[in-house]
Parts: sequence; C-alpha cells; structure tokens
Amino acid sequence: MDLNKLKTLIELVSESSVSELEITEAEGKIRIVKGGAAPAAYAPPPVQVIAPASAPAPEPQDAPPQESGFVVKAPMVGTFYRASSPGASPFIEVGQSVKEGDTLCIIEAMKILNEIECEKSGTVTKVLVENGQPVEYGQPLFVIE
Repeated sequence: MDLNKLKTLIELVSESSVSELEITEAEGKIRIVKGGAAPAAYAPPPVQVIAPASAPAPEPQDAPPQESGFVVKAPMVGTFYRASSPGASPFIEVGQSVKEGDTLCIIEAMKILNEIECEKSGTVTKVLVENGQPVEYGQPLFVIE
C-alpha cells in the first residue's frame, strides 16, 4: 500500500467519528484503530498451499511445541521492546501477575511506539521474544496462565 494513501487514511480516521477502519487489497490488509489500541497494523495476504487430492499431507518435522495457557501474539510487525526505554526495568517479568489492560511490552512500527496490553488476567509464565528483536504479525510473545 502506498505510504501517502496510508497517511491519508490515518488522518481521515483520526479526524472522523469512525473508531476503526479495515481495508483489504491485493497486497494485504490494513487496520486502523483510533484510541488505546495499535494505530495501524499490516498483514500480508495469507498463502494457500493446494496439494493434489491423492497426496497425503506432509508431516511437520520440527513443529514448535504448543504452549499451554493463553498466548499473547503480536498484533503487528515491528521491533519488540520489554521496557519503555533502554535503561528502564521491563514492564513485566516471568512469574508476575498481570491484569487485563496492563502494558506487557512495546512494539515499534514506523517510528511509532505501540503499547501492547494484556488481553487476559493471569501469571506470566514465559517471555518468548528477546528485547530488540523484530517480530511478525501473529508471532507469539508471551504465555499467560
């Protein structure tokens, strides 16, 4: 999607009474949300693999183990940060209790720092991403039980 078109859409949403806008085009999907959620997220179109009807589905060789508990996933592509600044302490630690709405991390996308909030109350059992690491849309970030 053209950057100028994206900027125009963001400005239109911010100046209107619309709280959320989602557009799907050939090159992907864009979702703009006004308020406390992420301002924009981009996801490439899904890839579909079609195998002949007679061919059996291949067995995954090194499939990652399924995490137990609630998995918090990245709502956008960007850079993952555990703290608000390089010298600050992380928003959360393993073993810490969190409530719905608590800030878990920051994902920087297009020079915008987006606070990622907890969707479910519980205890953080795993942090699955390293500080400063790039993350993809839908990538698991935390496990909360």
